[in-house]
Parts: sequence; C-alpha cells; structure tokens
Amino acid sequence: MKRFIVAIDQGTTSSKAILFSLSGKPVYSSQKEFRQYFPKDGWVEHNPNEIWNTTKKVLIDVINKSKKLKGKILTIGITNQRETTILWDKITGKPVYNAIVWQDRRTSDFCEKLRKRKKETLIYNKTGLLIDPYFSATKAKWIIDNVPKAKKLLKRKQLLFGTVDTFLLWRLTNKVDHATDATNASRTMLFNISTNKWDDQILNLFKIPKHILPTVKDCSDDFGYTDPSITGKSYPITGMIGDQQSATVGQCCFDIGSLKSTYGTGAFVLLNTGNKKIFSKNKLLTTIGYRLNGKTTYALEGSIFIAGAGVQWLRDKIKFIKKASETEKIVKTLKDNHGVYLVPAFTGLGAPYWDANSRGVLCGLTRDTGPKEIVRAVMESVAYQTYDLFEAMKNDGLRPKVVKVDGGMVNNNWFTQYLSDIVDVKVCRPKVNETTALGAAFMAGLKIGVYKSLKDISKKWKIDKSFFPKMKSKNRKELLKGWSQAIRKTLTH
Repeated sequence: MKRFIVAIDQGTTSSKAILFSLSGKPVYSSQKEFRQYFPKDGWVEHNPNEIWNTTKKVLIDVINKSKKLKGKILTIGITNQRETTILWDKITGKPVYNAIVWQDRRTSDFCEKLRKRKKETLIYNKTGLLIDPYFSATKAKWIIDNVPKAKKLLKRKQLLFGTVDTFLLWRLTNKVDHATDATNASRTMLFNISTNKWDDQILNLFKIPKHILPTVKDCSDDFGYTDPSITGKSYPITGMIGDQQSATVGQCCFDIGSLKSTYGTGAFVLLNTGNKKIFSKNKLLTTIGYRLNGKTTYALEGSIFIAGAGVQWLRDKIKFIKKASETEKIVKTLKDNHGVYLVPAFTGLGAPYWDANSRGVLCGLTRDTGPKEIVRAVMESVAYQTYDLFEAMKNDGLRPKVVKVDGGMVNNNWFTQYLSDIVDVKVCRPKVNETTALGAAFMAGLKIGVYKSLKDISKKWKIDKSFFPKMKSKNRKELLKGWSQAIRKTLTH
C-alpha cells in the first residue's frame, strides 16, 4: 500500500493541500483562491470562514485522491501565512472580526506611539522583531480595543487568539486543540525567543491576557487529531510551521549560513544562524528558524511585502496581463527597462526600510512608456528589493555564496536569471518548487519516524536548475543607481 503525508499550505491568496510521497514528491495538489478585502487605505483583511472553507475543501479533495490511489495518509502537517491574526469565540467558534492580514498597516500610528515611548529596544531584545504593524500583537490589540464583541468575550474568558495555523488546528480538531508552534509564536511580537515563552512584560504593555493565547509546541510535535466529522476518519497532525520557516526546511537549509529566498505573495529571505541569535544592525529580523526537541535554531530574516502580489496587481487591477505566466514572454520582448522603475510599496516597505507609510512609486516614464515597461518594472523590483536585503546581510557580516529559491515567481526563467545577475550570486532552483508545503510534510514525517533526522531529510533535496550571474558590473551598478533613486522618492522618513 502506498503511504502519504498531507501538507496543508494556507497562504495569503489561496489555500492548498498537497499529497506527498514519503520521498518528498508531490503526488497530487488541490488549490482554491479566496477573496482579499481592502476596507480602507492600507487595510487588508480575509474572512476566516473563507480561509476555513477553502482549506477544508482542498484537504477533503486530497484525502479522496489518496483513496483512489489506494494509499494511506500517515499524518498531516500545516504551514500558513504568518502574523495574520484571528480572534474568535471559544464556545461558538465564530470569529469576532475578519482576519487582519500581515500586510495590513492600520496600526502604524500605535506603533509610532510605542516608538516614542522608547519601547523599541525592549521589544527587539526579547522578540528579535522591530515595532511594526506587520506583526500580530498590534492587530490583536486593535481587535480587542475596537470590536465590542471581543471586549465582551474577553471579560467572560471566552475569547481565543490565534494565527492562521492555530485557527485551522482548532477547527480541524473540532475545538479540542488550541496550540501553535515556536516559529508562528515568534512572529507575534509577544513571544520571547530566548526563554521560548509568551513574555509577561510585553503582554502587559499590549494589555493582552495570557489566557487567550495558544500553547506553544515544537514544529514537529503532537498537535492532536482531525475530527472524523470533518475528515471522514481521524488523522494525526504532527507538524506545524510558519510558511517562510517551512520553505527553509523544505529547501533543507539546515547548515549555518545556508539561505533560501521565497517568491510568493511577498518575498522572504531566511538565513540559518544555528543556535546563535544574530541581532542585525541593518533592520533585519531575528527569528526562530525551527524548534525540534526543545532546541531552537535561529534565523535572520528580511521581508519584502510585495513580490507575486505585484504580478497579481498587474493582472487584477491594471489588467495588463490575464495570467501570471505571461510576464516572462512580455519582459523578454524588451532589451532593458528604459529607465522605468516601480517601487511596489502598496502596503508600505518592509526590510531594510520599514516604512509603513510609504506608498508605491512609478517613475522614469516617457511618452514611449507602455504596459510592457511597467510589467518589466514590477518583475525587476523584486530582484532589486532582494539586493537591498543581501546588502543589509553583507553589512551584518554575512555573505551568502548560494541562494536557494522557490515560490511561484521562480518558474519564470527570465526573472530567476535577472535575480542572479542583480544579487551577483549563484541561484539554485529545486526540483520540487512546493518547498513551503514540503517543509510542513517533513516536520510531520519527522515526528512519526518516517524521517530519522534532518540529515535524512537533506537527502531528499534535488536541484532543477542553477543560474549564474552574467551581467557586467557596470550595467548592474547603473541599474541599481536608478533603483536607489526610485526608493528615495518613496520613503517618508
């Protein structure tokens, strides 16, 4: 009988479930997009019930497929969009408000107040994070302060908080398990990454009571069982890990100094720093890479808010393309960008700028500029933003020799080559591009003994293609000079 592991990959724009063979090959995948809500400028929300319903549909689809293949599902792993915040009623299970998405900037004024109160050092030293609306703490506080239902339930000790992984686990286990893993906890701005506990001092600062928070477990752990009323029969859930950390595991970046860069809705660079926390002098984040058997492996992270979301914007809002895959053909028709730059600060800028109030800038336009140049400018912006992160890492004394890439955008050979040219480093694309889901499958399999160790998992990583820098240094400098001028036009501080 065939044996499988299922990974649920709940992302920012879609929910996906993938059936993996034990060798780490995707056998079958099911995916459903869901709506993005933008109630005000800089606000981004999801409907938690849509997240749940799409997740349930794709999971059941994959379970049914495993039966057709006469296979057995051994376990389930969950990976998720991080920082997105949901608060719900412990008894009815109803969310008190929409999920506030990681891209949402509504709490920037509150973050500014915290900075004025000189709380940045305290929060950075304990959590490894900068004060920013990106993280869950200010989102949870906003819901508690602004939604009367939340206040009422809090008084009755009937309110629960969770990032998306926690919400899904709670639903899948039919209200039995309220838990998260160390990687997701480390992105809330409430978790002390040295003590590996929720931090009382920070909780007091935000006036968030500890009883609404989930239990924090290892990434490879017993998270409970799915309820048969939801999945037909009961399946163990033994892996849980935030999406960027999951991609790091899926890319087998287990050695100190190894690095991956994921190009999904946003783009995220994670560098393994081992059991050492490296505090960046250049506005990168110190975060938990993974935690196994109570032992923490740390990472340095740079977050770009808009990567694939820029392509989505070209498709859905500007309507320059019908499908994301058209971008490769379009950019190839141009020799260069004709001096057109687009800084996609649609929801502010992430690392290394951390400017919540900046907004997108399109510059260098002439009478000759058309949709093609703008499409190319969007694609190029992702490579330039990655260069900015690598410069920050370099200034922190860390120089990657190889970049392992994944995510939807790297299927575009032109983009992946351009990335290698701009960052001036060898770029490797793996055979299995679904590394985010794969990481969750590896974590789930590790717990039940399908994989004996991280070394055992490493053997599953296979390369698809390598890209080497070909651009002349003079050209690269010229292009980056134009980019830094465009960035200066965008920044508000």
